[in-house]
Amino acid sequence: MSDETRPSLWQVMRSVLSSFFGVQSTANRERDFRHGSPAQFVVIGLLFTALFVLGIWALVKLVLYLAGV
Repeated sequence: MSDETRPSLWQVMRSVLSSFFGVQSTANRERDFRHGSPAQFVVIGLLFTALFVLGIWALVKLVLYLAGV
């Protein structure tokens, strides 16, 4: 990838997921800060956060259902 190109949607998604776990590489982080759009990262981050919360909620509902509560 050349230094002038913006990160693709897939690269933005990988960067956001990596940041959730705190394992973002220095090269990717620098690429994101130089060429990425903050709005993309915010929107993808909010989407992944919402999916995470909904996933936890569904898991709790499933466990409570299986426990007969």
